[in-house]
Amino acid sequence: MKIHFIAIGGSAMHNLAIALKRKGYDLTGSDDEIFEPSKTRLAKEGILPESFGWDASRIKPGIEAVVLGMHARADNPELIKAKELGLPIYSYPEFFYQQTKDKKRVVIGGSHGKTTITSMILHVLRKAEVSCDYLVGAQLEGYDCMVRISDDSEIAIIEGDEYLASALDRRPKFHLYKPHIALLTGVAWDHINVFPTFENYVDQFRIFIDCIEPDGDLIYYAGDAELRALAEAARADIETVGYKAAPHHISAGQTFLHTETGEIPLHVFGDHNLQNLAGAAEVLQRLGISKSDIYAHLSDFKGASKRMELLASRPGFSVYKDFAHAPSKLKATTEALKNQYPDRTLIACMELHTFSSLNKAFLPHYRGAMAAADRAFVYYSPDVVAHKKLEPISPAEVKSAFGSENVEVFTDSDVLLKAIRRLELRNSTVLMMSSGNFDGVDLSAFAEELNASTAKIA
Repeated sequence: MKIHFIAIGGSAMHNLAIALKRKGYDLTGSDDEIFEPSKTRLAKEGILPESFGWDASRIKPGIEAVVLGMHARADNPELIKAKELGLPIYSYPEFFYQQTKDKKRVVIGGSHGKTTITSMILHVLRKAEVSCDYLVGAQLEGYDCMVRISDDSEIAIIEGDEYLASALDRRPKFHLYKPHIALLTGVAWDHINVFPTFENYVDQFRIFIDCIEPDGDLIYYAGDAELRALAEAARADIETVGYKAAPHHISAGQTFLHTETGEIPLHVFGDHNLQNLAGAAEVLQRLGISKSDIYAHLSDFKGASKRMELLASRPGFSVYKDFAHAPSKLKATTEALKNQYPDRTLIACMELHTFSSLNKAFLPHYRGAMAAADRAFVYYSPDVVAHKKLEPISPAEVKSAFGSENVEVFTDSDVLLKAIRRLELRNSTVLMMSSGNFDGVDLSAFAEELNASTAKIA
């Protein structure tokens, strides 16, 4: 089958392209710009476009399908040509569904924790030697491609994002997968440029639940009032199961899971991760894995990339980075680290980077989100605000929105880094949170620098 990818460089798009190329598809692609690591990975597979930009002449008779990325706009010349030729045009979630429609599909959705739960499930299935297809939105350790489409597996594990599928298909991606087993982690308003009200956002989860296959399962976090209401209103044929954080305790900076066979030490920690673990266990049991095997396999799970990822450490000091950017994620991540190391000073830094987080009307949702930190640094770039064509915001407005005295606001990342370097870092934890990179900061190198500086002090 010959397929052309429009906007091949996206995170999920390039992984899907690589998976199909490896399966034997005749594949071409285009994009106006491609960043790392997508660029190198596509080049290695021989499917990096020879030149960047859009060219309608790439769309020729003989192409059997076009996969359209969200980055491509409706006036894209290649898309217009494909429509003129009457070619089948798919968004990547729609195409993935077509490839897995005869398999048991597990879809992990919700406003937070999707990647971590999906990672936990894949970790256990791999150790249990259970073959599965998958689609994950982030790079996981031990995988060279985050999409797998095979002929032998009977299961597909899918991270279900609620953002829109493509310029032509304005449905949230997770509406297209039609799960047999669905898991929802929580509902916290996000993507306000697409879902203008909280009620509209909640509706997307209601529709998702209605997309569950007949006699399917809905697993949901029972501590979320919105999810409880949605589960109670689910179709009668859907079996609903609520979960809460797995029983555990913390001792000397180590989290231990309580199981029927004793205590199991974990690498992950924090209430959200213990909730994630409980949700993953519910899914895995429905896939035929025993509880004892689930817990044994999860004991060496170290977390997903950029999700509470340890960058550097020595006795009495550590640096973590996390993808957290929404208010609920900030709150959960800062509280998790403070609870894990209660005797250390917690220095929490976050970047306002997304459309929602930089929106003046949305800022009040951050109230109290970093209150658990001893020092809370918030960074944003006025240039990014202007680029997103948003109303300017001032440092005073940001500080007021967070609503706690521990917050300091920065608009220059160099000044932020200098402020951190000047702190007394012995017996402390530094947490860097962003869906961006603090305007080009190499966080791994910065963590090693701080780690080395604490060694000199010691």
